[in-house]
Amino acid sequence: MKECGKHEEERRKVVRRVLWGMVGFILVVLMVILLIWIILRPRKPRFILEDATVYGLKLSSSTQTMNMTMQVTVMALNPNKRIGIYYTKLDAYASYRGQQVSMATALPPTYQGHRETTVWSPFLYGAAVPVSPLTLQILQQDKVSGGLLLNVKVNGRLKWKVGTWLSALYHLNVNCPAYIKLPASPPAVLNLQLFHPCILDV
Repeated sequence: MKECGKHEEERRKVVRRVLWGMVGFILVVLMVILLIWIILRPRKPRFILEDATVYGLKLSSSTQTMNMTMQVTVMALNPNKRIGIYYTKLDAYASYRGQQVSMATALPPTYQGHRETTVWSPFLYGAAVPVSPLTLQILQQDKVSGGLLLNVKVNGRLKWKVGTWLSALYHLNVNCPAYIKLPASPPAVLNLQLFHPCILDV
């Protein structure tokens, strides 16, 4: 009986040592990752709306719909010296006063090396997009005033790459304001007039 008790106690000691060893190993790995993260200081990418062209903007009061095709050129810059960025599950769409007015267009996944830039030029299609009576009224007023403020949005995920180590996925939300000038007799094609730096949330 004494020997059985001794063996049981030794087994418990071995289990404790193994558990403490695993905990210690995990803590060391986490500390190394944290130190790398602090030393390298990853910076968010920068997004710029370089161009926006609207084709065939039409508003219909009878059906309360909006039609348009929009081509945008969005540039992303990785400002980091030693950190790469993977972009995945990216979608771009246009919105007006908080309402989505185009279908979401998928952007190809890409990897951005150190201080590299990536450019996407997707078409955003809005065919018979239903809009509320109030939104339609404001759109008509914007047409009369000669300017339309649209927002080009890009949503997706990214992860950071340091050597062979990859971070977890982070949500990426980009908002690029685009001011489109509307002359009294608007042509079939309207171009970006004013833009602000894109707002980015990671």
